[in-house]
Amino acid sequence: MLGVGKSWNIGGKTATTVPSTGSPAVGLDSLDALHGDLGVIADGDIVLALSYSGETEELLRILPAIARFQVQVIAICGDAKSTLAQNCDVFLDVNVEQEACPLNLAPTSSTTVMLGLGDALAMVLLEARGFQKEDFAKFHPGGMVGRSLLLRVHQIMRPRAALALVRPEDNVRGVLEVMTSLRAGAAVVAGAGDELLGIFTHGDFVRHFQTDPRIGERLVADLMTLNPVVVHQDKMAVEVLNLLERHRIDDLVVVDDHGVPVGIVDSQDLTKLKLL
Repeated sequence: MLGVGKSWNIGGKTATTVPSTGSPAVGLDSLDALHGDLGVIADGDIVLALSYSGETEELLRILPAIARFQVQVIAICGDAKSTLAQNCDVFLDVNVEQEACPLNLAPTSSTTVMLGLGDALAMVLLEARGFQKEDFAKFHPGGMVGRSLLLRVHQIMRPRAALALVRPEDNVRGVLEVMTSLRAGAAVVAGAGDELLGIFTHGDFVRHFQTDPRIGERLVADLMTLNPVVVHQDKMAVEVLNLLERHRIDDLVVVDDHGVPVGIVDSQDLTKLKLL
């Protein structure tokens, strides 16, 4: 199996590009290569040659043809003494003690190691080229990944009009009424200048009610969570997914440049938006 990509330099060594370069790597069938498909190769390319034995006949047959180009061959192979390994510029050893196949015949463990090494190489190149989330969104606009990268937080949040915004002097009973009227799972507590003070969730109410049946008359300021996790309204939606998972929360306060709450992201809405 062959892969061909445009080359560039990392630390004095040339390597294959990732798709962000505009010249993505392409697959080249060894048999088709002998019948015209060698035209995809150009001087300056990198050729990734994959053969666990290093003696795959159809692959070895085109090595002389590839040698006519000014390219470098990286062999991903399991035998350092094989013909392929001896006729490449870079040898990457993927030797395994035994295949997962009970007969030790079908390529199983070896192909898994090759896939793992390929992913590792791709990630190293991604970091080296400074590949960012914006680049991923540009080249992968479809599916859940594309949606989470192309959308901004302000596009998926519940706006301020749907935000259960309360004051610290409000009692819990009144806060629950506001939350119920807006069908919100959390209330955002803000000061006189709309500065964010905390958050009070339905889960907070349930936990405190077990030990204090009169919680409804207490001030929300006494029970709210201080310094809640927030996200800026202009961040990409994928940041919301990361924050919700990292902090194990269901509601995320959205703020503007001044730290003023302008909305909230309810994890239940993400399913409707097909982001979860």
